[in-house]
Formats: sequence, structure tokens, C-alpha cells
Amino acid sequence: MKKRHIKNLAAGLIAVFAVACSATQPAPGERYVLVIHGGAGTIRKADMTPEREQAYRETLEEALRTGHKLLQAGSSSLDAVEATIHVLEDSPLFNAGKGAVFTHEGRNELDASIMDGQSGKAGAVAGVQTIRNPISAARAVMEKTEHVMLSGAGADQFAAESGLEIVDPSYFYTPERWQSLQEVLKQDSLKTTGNDSKFGTVGCVALDQQGHLAAGTSTGGMTNKRYGRIGDSPIIGAGTYANKEVGVSCTGWGEFYIRHVVAHDVAALMGYKGLGVTEATEAVIAKVGEAGGDGGIIALDRNGRMSMSFNTEGMYRGAITESGEIVIGIYQP
Repeated sequence: MKKRHIKNLAAGLIAVFAVACSATQPAPGERYVLVIHGGAGTIRKADMTPEREQAYRETLEEALRTGHKLLQAGSSSLDAVEATIHVLEDSPLFNAGKGAVFTHEGRNELDASIMDGQSGKAGAVAGVQTIRNPISAARAVMEKTEHVMLSGAGADQFAAESGLEIVDPSYFYTPERWQSLQEVLKQDSLKTTGNDSKFGTVGCVALDQQGHLAAGTSTGGMTNKRYGRIGDSPIIGAGTYANKEVGVSCTGWGEFYIRHVVAHDVAALMGYKGLGVTEATEAVIAKVGEAGGDGGIIALDRNGRMSMSFNTEGMYRGAITESGEIVIGIYQP
């Protein structure tokens, strides 16, 4: 897939796929209040068994309904984002939490970030190995420290002292992710990517009854990553961003998202140029593609309009309206 993708980039042929206009524009009096993604990449229906597709759809729906229930009860967008991402982190289907991929050394190193659009505060953790739900550690950094990001053993220690659930690193072992590492190692022990090993990050953006936005992102990183590599997911402005107008969460080839400050760029296009949420996400993901990167972006604005844009063959994604109407997608629209 990578050779063909690069060839398409050179020819300027890469496409940006987005949900239909009817899905991004709520009906009068209606609005979307929660949007999620579960990673983007080479996701084809021909490669998916009916049972596995159903498992993905059920987990995405569970995540959406979990956050929606909190929002309907009057909880904050931060609470909804954290609880929604817990569902995705606890599933072995996604490259976050329980389903995290393995590093070159055979470890699981997880990253996460969260941002409160109303206050502008944010928190993140990177390279953690014992925190069951890294998104909760990111929130704890935001609310309990004067810092924005903690990493490695220090972040693990902070989470334990903060009363978060700590697990033995073996908790994150899954046969499928271990096998993926073995396949990549066989291909080339020096490569840091292989067989779509970049993708699987999860994320969420929520809009609460007070009109406040929050965004969060969590990942296990790249299969076979080395030397303590950290991608965009824990970096505010690259993988996650929220202000009073829009919340954004990203998934894809992290190095490109960092270089192009993708999450903040969506907000900047909306704030400085007056673009709508769909126009902004499509413009930014197109720029990532032109630079050689791929992945996806979800965004939700303060009026309840959402966008789910990607330039890959699929992205696990979903959204739910105030009244509980659900939109779920996996493949190209």
C-alpha cells in the first residue's frame, strides 16, 4: 500500500474522503454532541470478516452511547471524552490501552492527551507502561499538576500516586499485536513501520450542555517503534486540540501531524479564515497528504457540526446527536 500511496502523492491524485454533507450538518434544532475515531489506514471490507466488522461496530456504538449518556445527564465534555475513550482503551480491537502495539523491544508504550476547550488547559502522558487508561493519566496531569506532559517512568509513578488503576505490563499483551511485531521484524529489523503499523489511535471530541468542548486522543504508537519514539497523540496542537470554537483529534502518521501542527491548524483555519469545520479538516488532511503523510481527523464545533475526514482506505469513526441518532463508518463513504 505504501508504494502505491507515494506514487499517487507524486501524481497529485490522493483523495480526501469525508462523511456526506447530510451527516455533517445536523437537522434544524439538532446537533452532534460526540464524535470518535478508532484509527485510519488500509481498512477494506474485503479483508474484514462479518464477525470482526460487527465487533468493531458494537464497540464504537458502546463508546458513543457511554459518552452520550453522560452528556444527557449534564456531565462535562471532559467527563464524556474520558469515559468514551475508556471504552476504546479497554478493547483489544484498537491500538490504545489493552490493544496497544509492541515496540521493537517487545514492550507496550502508550501515549495520551486531553484538552479542555473552555479553559485552554491540557494534559498528556507519553511512553507509559503500567497505566490501564492513559487518558485518565493525561487528565490527572492537567488537573493535578502545573505541567502539560509527563513521560516514561515518572508518568507511571505520578499515575500510581494519583490513585489511577495500575496494571502489570502483561495486561497489554494480545496475541494479534505480538504477531504483528513478529511479522514486521521478519521483514526488516531496522524498519519502524510495516503492514500499516502506524494506525489505530483512538480519539473523541465532545460538546456538553454548557456549550463547552473537549478533545482527547490515546494510542499505543507504532508497531516496532524504537528509541523511545513519540508521535503526535500526546502533543497538544498536533494530535489533540480544543478551544471555545472547535475540538479536534487526529490519527495517522504522527511525524507529519507534528510537523504540520494538524489539530491546531484546523482551529486556525476556522478562526482566522472563517472556514467551516468540514472545509477546515478537508484542507488540512489534504495538506498532510501532499506532504507524504496519511491518516484522518475528527472535529466538532460549538454549533454541533462535525467532520470526519481521512485520506486512507478507511477510518473507524462514529458520531451521535443530542437525541441519540448514531452515525458509524469504517470504509470509504
